[in-house]
Amino acid sequence: MQQQIEKFEKKQIKNIDFNCDLAQSFGVYKNTSEYELLDYVSSVNISCGFHAGDPLTIQKALLSAKEKNIVIGAHIGFDDIQGFGYRAMDLDEDEIEALVIYQVGAIMSFAKSFNLEIEHVRPHGAMYKQAAEDFQFASAIAKAIKKCSKWLVYYGASGDVTEKVGEYVNLPIAQEIHLEKTYNVDGTVDFSMKDNSSVFDNVNRLKLLLYNSQITNREGGKTIVNADTIHFSNKVPNIIEIAQEAKKIITPVPVNYKNAYASGWVE
Repeated sequence: MQQQIEKFEKKQIKNIDFNCDLAQSFGVYKNTSEYELLDYVSSVNISCGFHAGDPLTIQKALLSAKEKNIVIGAHIGFDDIQGFGYRAMDLDEDEIEALVIYQVGAIMSFAKSFNLEIEHVRPHGAMYKQAAEDFQFASAIAKAIKKCSKWLVYYGASGDVTEKVGEYVNLPIAQEIHLEKTYNVDGTVDFSMKDNSSVFDNVNRLKLLLYNSQITNREGGKTIVNADTIHFSNKVPNIIEIAQEAKKIITPVPVNYKNAYASGWVE
């Protein structure tokens, strides 16, 4: 385990993306507070109508992101409206492929009608958790994304699984960190633990991440991680305050801008 931790380089992070979910509504269930986060993020993940989202909600989300000049991505999930995508499903690779292509294709087509392009894909809920832990499952998702476009960036939980999937499928990836989550010593998320909504703790975690590429772990130590984007979840009750304080520390930039900066194409 120690070798796994030490293979990452301790470094300062100069550019990072902030992302949040959008169109997390369906029918009579509405979530209007999510739009308040648009002033503090550089990319959004728009629900595709499976775990959440309906045509009018998706349209509003796309136009709101366009107005704010925010990068757009597809937020894919299991077909589970009643459980909002938080119930796991046992699917084979063909079923996963169909599920992903259907959802990504819907958002891509919808976006094009407004002269927009999507740049990334992020799993939701139970799909996100399984993709963080299961290489074969995550690879099936990534392969399906690549069939939609080889230029789409796959957003996944920071760690070995996401890194190896990107290499195996030859697809751009963005390794994601959650400031409110509990992390294990190996840099993986302990999804069983309650979210930490303390503004003080979240801000200090962000500073540690930016200055040293480290995240505090459940044993009280610090683990070096790779981080391209930070997810700001509407499930955290005071997420607006956390996002406000985070943006005071660093102005977020989209993942593709970050990659271009790292390559030397922009200064």
